[in-house]
Amino acid sequence: MHKYIKVAAGVIALMALVPTAASAVTGGREGAGAACTSDGNEPTGRLLAKRIEKDINEALRGRDSVASVALYDRKTGIACAYDENRQQDAASVIKPVILGALLFHSKGPLTGEDDTLARKMITASDNAAATTLWKKLSDLTNPSAPNPVKIQEFLDAAGMKNTILDKEGFWGLSQVTAADQLQLLKVFTDNSDTGAPVLPQEARAYALDLMNHVQSDQRWGAPAGAPQNAVVHVKNGWLRRSNNPGVDPYDRLDWKVNSMAAFTGDDYDYGLVVLTENNRVPDGHPAESGWIYGIGTIEGVARAVHHDLFPEQSSSRRLQLTPQNLVKQLKLQPHQPR
Repeated sequence: MHKYIKVAAGVIALMALVPTAASAVTGGREGAGAACTSDGNEPTGRLLAKRIEKDINEALRGRDSVASVALYDRKTGIACAYDENRQQDAASVIKPVILGALLFHSKGPLTGEDDTLARKMITASDNAAATTLWKKLSDLTNPSAPNPVKIQEFLDAAGMKNTILDKEGFWGLSQVTAADQLQLLKVFTDNSDTGAPVLPQEARAYALDLMNHVQSDQRWGAPAGAPQNAVVHVKNGWLRRSNNPGVDPYDRLDWKVNSMAAFTGDDYDYGLVVLTENNRVPDGHPAESGWIYGIGTIEGVARAVHHDLFPEQSSSRRLQLTPQNLVKQLKLQPHQPR
């Protein structure tokens, strides 16, 4: 199990990262905005879609994070997207993809060894377990560059067309999109009685159960503000790497922070994915402040979405994005990328 360190008092210096005034820049892109639709003709559905669209844009306005967002709600037929096909480093949100591929090829219950590895990979975000399963699902003709052919077969079956798997064994550098990760959540939560599901019911239930038992200090992000009676299935990921022009890709002051979650139970059936990058650490600030800033961006979107969908049940309308509030929420800081 990876180590954690306590939040340093210096993290309060993150205040300088929080914009003091809204700008015309939404999620790091000029003139861009979320778009939400409803699959019904009822005015209430269209009005709700417009409200969610407005509030996602409001949550992203003024944030330095470059974000992509994807949302579905099967009950209302509402879908939202914001730069949903932009590719970025997966970090640990590739782990549910590995799990899906493992279940896709198992043709039945997992072996004891595979079950142990899968549980470690999802609930504790164990990197060694993920590497072992990645290799198991790869062509090892060249052991130094595993070719994840079986994972690709799962992506093809699941309709995840824009995910690019890393071919050199660095699974966290696979390129994912919010739209594809949302499609994965749809595969895991598919309860339709028609057609041929990608995964059998037992496999879907297993995947959701593991994501429901992610350890408590990794349950931030997309679940923030969710209805308290919803069953939450979450996986997060983070690493320090830069895609900015003129910046070393392994610049340790640039964070990718990602979160994906499905919400079920008590008539809930929706999913949310928020991927972020460009969570820069200003000179003189603690390295972890970029991680916290990315979480703040994700949770701003999440709280808006949950409240708009379920104003009576959501746990809060909006938590003001201050360093003090985020530190109070998170308690611990990650010591290693996940």
